[in-house]
Amino acid sequence: MANTKEGAGQDRAQRMKRDSGYSTMAEQQKQEEKLRDAVKITARVLGTGLLIFTVLANSVSGYAQNIWDTLGHFWQTTWLKFYYLCEGKERTIFFLGAALVPCLAFWCFNGILMVADVTGKPTFITRYRIQLGKNDPVDTKKLHQAIYTALCNQFFISLPMLVPMFYVMKWWGSTFNKELPTFHWFLMELGIFTLIEEVLFYYTHRLVHLPVLYKHIHKKHHEWTAPIGVVSIYAHPVEHILSNTLPVMTGPMVMGSHIISIAAWFSLALVTTSISHCGYHLPFLPSPEFHDFHHLKFNQCYGVLGVLDYLHGTDTVFKQTKAYQRHRVLLSLTPLSESIPEAPRAE
Repeated sequence: MANTKEGAGQDRAQRMKRDSGYSTMAEQQKQEEKLRDAVKITARVLGTGLLIFTVLANSVSGYAQNIWDTLGHFWQTTWLKFYYLCEGKERTIFFLGAALVPCLAFWCFNGILMVADVTGKPTFITRYRIQLGKNDPVDTKKLHQAIYTALCNQFFISLPMLVPMFYVMKWWGSTFNKELPTFHWFLMELGIFTLIEEVLFYYTHRLVHLPVLYKHIHKKHHEWTAPIGVVSIYAHPVEHILSNTLPVMTGPMVMGSHIISIAAWFSLALVTTSISHCGYHLPFLPSPEFHDFHHLKFNQCYGVLGVLDYLHGTDTVFKQTKAYQRHRVLLSLTPLSESIPEAPRAE
C-alpha cells in the first residue's frame, strides 16, 4: 500500500512538472509569490535604469551623430521619395512600414536559418549549434507546423492589431511627418522601447507560466525544448497577443513614434527574438544562451535582457551552468561549445 501511495505521488509530481514546469506545489506557490512582488521591485529600479541609459546614450551618441549627419541628407531624401510615391497616404505608409518591412526582415533571416536546420549546411552556421545533437536535422513535420502557426499569428493576429495602432499613431499626429527624427531622439526611443518590452514581456511571460495558463496556453511554445528561429512566434494566439505583440507595440504608441522608427523597431525586435530562439550561438551576434536555457529548463530566464531575472532571482540556476559562461557575444570563429564545453556526464 505504501508503495502504491508513493507511486501515485510520483505520478502527480511528474504530471505537475509536465503541465506547469514546477515539480512541487511549494515551488509553484513560491514562484507565484515572487510574481506578485515583482512589480514592486521593478518600480524601484526602472527610473534609475532609464536615467543611466540616458547618460550613456548622450555620451556615446555624439560620435554616432556625426555619422548620422553625414547620411542624414540621403535618408531624408529617400524618405521623401517614398512618401510621395505613396502619395502621402498614411494608411498605406503605415502598413508597409509596420507590417511588410518587419515581415520581410523576419522571414529573410529565418529563411537562412531554416536552410541550415533542414540540410545541416552551411557548416559555418551549424557548427555553432548550442544543444549538440538536437535538430540535426530538424523534424520537418514539426517545422511545417511551426511555419504554419507563425504565419497564422502574423496574418490573423499581428496584422489586425495594427489597425487600432494606426489610429493611435494618427491621433499623435507625428508618425507621418515629412521630417525624420533626429538620431538622438531615435536612440532614446529605442532605449525606452527596450525597457518597456523587458518589463511587459517578463511579467506576461511569468504569468503564462502559472500552471492554469501554462497547461492551456504556454505549453505549445515549449513543445520545442531545443528551439529554432521561427519558433519565436510559434505560440498560442493568447500568448502571441500578450507576450509577443503588445510588449513590442506599446513603446511606439506611448512615444508617438515616426513610422520609420516603428519599422526599424519592429524589424529589430523580430530579428532579435529569432536570434534568441535560433539554437546557434553565432559570432558577433547577441548571445541566445539565456533564452535557449529557458526552453531547456522551463522555470529560469524569463526576460529579454536578463535585468528582471537578476532582480527576482529567476536566473540563479542558469548562473551555475556552463551556458552562463558562454552567455556573451562571440568575438572569434571558435564555437563556444568547443572552448567552454559541457562537463562530461558521470557514468
